[in-house]
Amino acid sequence: MNAGDVEQQLAALRPSLLAIARLQLRNEAWAEDAVSETLIAALEGAGRFAAQSQVKTWVVGILKHKIIDQFRRARREVSADAEVEAAEVETFDELFAPDGHRTSMPLEWGDPERSFERTQFFDVLQACVDHLPAGLARIFMMREWLEYETSEICKELDITSTNCFVMLYRARMRLRECLEMNWFGAEGRA
Repeated sequence: MNAGDVEQQLAALRPSLLAIARLQLRNEAWAEDAVSETLIAALEGAGRFAAQSQVKTWVVGILKHKIIDQFRRARREVSADAEVEAAEVETFDELFAPDGHRTSMPLEWGDPERSFERTQFFDVLQACVDHLPAGLARIFMMREWLEYETSEICKELDITSTNCFVMLYRARMRLRECLEMNWFGAEGRA
């Protein structure tokens, strides 16, 4: 792979990388710094890239480490307003009847492995994550994408483990609802 190809691919990936960094860092300057550091590292390491994975996978892996480094450097305060986030997640209760059962049964997802093989699925999944309330999206990405342990998330966000588990559950339920409406439900009608 020549340097021109790498530069073009990296330039095309920049908006996606910036969206991921903004979601996690919730600070425009830090997100820009993390993406810039990622792109520099990718350009410097392009000669060592063995092409055993897609360029996007490789670069997102670099970004993941840059975001973790930024968290460690900044040890920043959570900027989200807890009251606003609490109000945003209240709609979750609408999915359940007073007796605790779901108001409607989840749709049949069919063969999930077939869906995972389709890149369109990941575009829909990313859109669903982007539509989560900021606090839920951040905790979900910290746990599932950055692979933080629950104790690390709790320390970073200054929340209890119970609150963390509730927020992760709510994020997963919202993602499920979004995927049912925008992917699995749409597939079943096609």
